[in-house]
Amino acid sequence: MRKHSIEKGALGRVYQDGEFITRQGDVGQVMYVIQQGKVEVLMEKEGRETLLRVAEEGEFLGEMAIFDHEVRSASLRAKGEVKVLTIDKKNFLKRIHVDPSLAFRIVQTMSQRVRELGDEVARLKG
Repeated sequence: MRKHSIEKGALGRVYQDGEFITRQGDVGQVMYVIQQGKVEVLMEKEGRETLLRVAEEGEFLGEMAIFDHEVRSASLRAKGEVKVLTIDKKNFLKRIHVDPSLAFRIVQTMSQRVRELGDEVARLKG
């Protein structure tokens, strides 16, 4: 996954190992950029967790909330200590105005994730 640098020096929130950043089913209104550390992306169903992947420094997560304000499709949990920057729609739009290539990078990442999901569905059906 390609890493992105969005205001490396910006202040973010520090989460401790095992602390949830957001939970599946929560209504999302912000996206997250991992400034330092790693984040587990989990699906929760009937009390069981499935680890989808581990995201690393420079990656952004939860970007769909900027566009649709729907419920979160996965949970994000700190793996070790992690520093995460939260970006709401207003700040996201400001950042795109300053750096239009950010919009392209977001769409590129979302496209890659859709492709990976399609490959996984095909693998599971096969």
